[in-house]
Amino acid sequence: MNFKVKQINALTKNVNNYSSELNSKMKASTGNGSCLKLRDQAGFTLIEIMVVIIIIGILASIVGPKMFGNVEKAKLNAASAQIEMLGTALDSLRLDVGRYPTTSEGLEALVTPISGEDEWNGPYLKKREVPLDPWKTPYIYESPGNYGDYDLYSYGKDKAEGGTGENRDIASWKSLR
Repeated sequence: MNFKVKQINALTKNVNNYSSELNSKMKASTGNGSCLKLRDQAGFTLIEIMVVIIIIGILASIVGPKMFGNVEKAKLNAASAQIEMLGTALDSLRLDVGRYPTTSEGLEALVTPISGEDEWNGPYLKKREVPLDPWKTPYIYESPGNYGDYDLYSYGKDKAEGGTGENRDIASWKSLR
């Protein structure tokens, strides 16, 4: 029994020494002799995080609708620019072949030779494919057109004839403004 008491006393002495050494290290690291508390640890509380998330949500609700309005306007401008680009390609084909493609030959005549036309020097589009409009719908091409040698247009966001604002038709014979 005496042996066990000696072991317990030695173990207690070791724990006290370790505890004393740890306290002195902590005092040295804080500089003012006080022990660190859990509250002094760096980090954010749950309430602080929730406040930041609420602020981000409010900002997103204010800025989001304005950004999406610009996206639709950008799609209208992109469709108009693509129609202009396709019109330039059609004009180049006409200079080579002497005519615009028929409605049945369509815009594919810009990337695929027209049968029976030896003067075809295409493809007339850089990417060698006819682009879709920004709403993932093929452009409509008619030749001869009702408004010129050809009509080239997109029905816009609603994919139906007519419409105003974001749903308006974009056509080779109309200006966006």
